[in-house]
This record gives sequence, structure tokens and C-alpha cells, in this order.
Amino acid sequence: MSIEEIKAPVLPESVADATLLNWHKHPGDAVQEGENLVDLETDKVILEVVAPQAGTLIKILKADGEKVLSSDVIAQIDTSVVAPAPTLVEPVAVETPVKTSPAVRKMAAERSIEPSTVPHHGDRVTKADMLQQPKSPPILERDESERPEERVPMTRLRKRVAERLVNAQHEHAILTTFNEINMKAVIDLRNKYKAQFEKKHGVKLGFMSFFTKAVVAALQKFPVINASSEGDDIIYHGYYDIGIAVSTAHGLVVPILRDVDVMSFSEIEKGITDFARRARDAQLSLDDLTGGTFSITNGGVFGSMLSTPILNPPQSAILGMHAIVDRPVAENGQVVIRPVMYVALSYDHRLIDGREAVQFLVSLKNAIEEPSRLLLDI
Repeated sequence: MSIEEIKAPVLPESVADATLLNWHKHPGDAVQEGENLVDLETDKVILEVVAPQAGTLIKILKADGEKVLSSDVIAQIDTSVVAPAPTLVEPVAVETPVKTSPAVRKMAAERSIEPSTVPHHGDRVTKADMLQQPKSPPILERDESERPEERVPMTRLRKRVAERLVNAQHEHAILTTFNEINMKAVIDLRNKYKAQFEKKHGVKLGFMSFFTKAVVAALQKFPVINASSEGDDIIYHGYYDIGIAVSTAHGLVVPILRDVDVMSFSEIEKGITDFARRARDAQLSLDDLTGGTFSITNGGVFGSMLSTPILNPPQSAILGMHAIVDRPVAENGQVVIRPVMYVALSYDHRLIDGREAVQFLVSLKNAIEEPSRLLLDI
């Protein structure tokens, strides 16, 4: 007998523990190298724990729902007993197997849906496919004199988001300042080159790359807004790792684009597109969500006109983007209709003065209203 221990992954310092969601194998089951054994939920992401070698699962040490720490031993496999690869003796009528992510499997269990029955393209069922399916009616605990209610436990991610929001409000002096941006110039520029851009780079030209570039330019002028706090110290970062908020079925996550100051427009767009895809399919790693010196959240994709975003500690500021709406504005003494976006900068007033926050937004506004500034670095 040759015993191989199955361990929980190493968790970053910002993640205290994780919860085992559901085992896909039972003691005595054969496992193949790389096969997913159990889904693990942290307060940031859902991970898969896979078999390091082929063998037979002989013992489960941590059951569904139990909390685990970094590198905790959760199971054992006997690598000396390897089941032979299955051989198809004769054609049989079976359902085509489909690939699923941990998040999809969790949604399927919650909705009492078999993933293979869900209409999809290719060999993978995505969260988008699952969301098209009607949810099974909840089991309601009530008597006939009461109105119906449903009680469900918060996910780890939702609980962690709630905890961080409350802590941010309590531990930081959060203030928000606003400005408005005339989007006509950047919309005209995007419309002129979007077809060529997509043909050359294989990705669509969106507004996020313009704003991300403009944010970095403004951060370079006002470095304290790119700083973070640690006790009584202010840490000034000489790099620009920008968190881009992405909405998922389980809540908001903020993956990090690293060293954005040296990235091109196409690299930024590809990075954001990749984050969105992997967030949708629950394929983001803990490293993707760790760190960051500044964050951007775009409520405009949901129709938000104005909001006051909350800090993502230990960062000292966050930019909120909103919907683009045609509004009357004054130009050269005339009232004209222009596409306008309201932007909001929430910041920690303990580190950042109002003057710096206002000037940061003015710098951002100037760069977006005159995109040539981003090319000329002025």
C-alpha cells in the first residue's frame, strides 16, 4: 500500500480558512490523476481539489461543510491500487458527458437540475446556461396564516463581502467626490477605430481600457491615491495594480490587472475579458484576487446613474463609473446634447485630502474628454 495525502491548497494570508462544499468521490472509488475530488469555497473564490495521482480513495478526513486551513490533510488515496481505464465493449446509448465548473455544479444542486440536460454549446455547461433554466420552487416553511418566506444561508463569499463592507465603513474615514465627463470624444474615437482594433487584436475596444489608462495617468500625478495604509504608516506603491470589479452569480469579485502602466489598450481589454469569462465559470484563482493598489467598479453596466462605492481595504480609493446618458450641457455659450457619465471617487480622508481627490477626478475627466492626452502623456 502506498498512501498519498490529499491536502487543501495553500491559502493567502488574507484568507483565514475555507469550506468543503461537496465530495464527488466516496471511499473505495477509483480516481484518476487530475480528477476533481471536492469543491472548496473561500471568501473569494471556489476552487477544485484534484487528485495528484491515480489510485483509490480510501479515507475522507474532512466531510462536506467542514472548515479547513491551508495544507490541511482532507483525504487519503492508495496509489498502489489503480483502476484500469474503462473500455467500451460495444456502443451503448448514454447521455453525452458535459464539463462543469464548481460554481455550475453548486447552482445545479441548488436548483435540482442535472447539468447534462441543460441546453448548451460545445462540451461545457456554463453559468450563463444555468441561469437560463427556471429555478425549482423553494420549499416554504410556514402555516397557512403567514405569508411565504424562504430562508437560505449566506455563501462564504457573500458573508465575506458583508464583513469587509462593514469594516471599511467603521475603520476608514470614507468621503466621496463627484464629477461628470463628456463622453463624446472617446465615443467618436472608439466608433472610428473599433472595427480595425478588433480585427487586429481579436478583442473589442471598450470604454474600460480608456478609463484604466486615464486612472493610471492620474495616479502617477497623485501617488497618495495609489497608496495604502498599514497601522500608522502610509505605503506608497511604485507600481499600478488595478482591481476591476466583476459581478458573478455569487457576488462581486475584484481580480487584479498587474503593472497596468506598461500595458497596451489591447492587453487591458484582453485582461478584462479574460477575467469576466473566468469569473463567470468560477475559474479565478486566489492569486488573481490578491493585492491591488486601486480599484474600478462600473455600475453603469446595470444602469446605475450615481453611487458612492466603498473602499476595498487596504487600498485608499476606488473609482465608480456609471451609465452614459444624453444630457444638456453648455458649450461655447450654446446648450447642446452630449453623452455624459457621472463618476465618483470614494477615498480614505485620513490619507487623502479633498484637494487631491478633486484634482484626481479633474485629471481623469481631462484625459477622457481629450483622449489624445493619453497618447501625449500630458
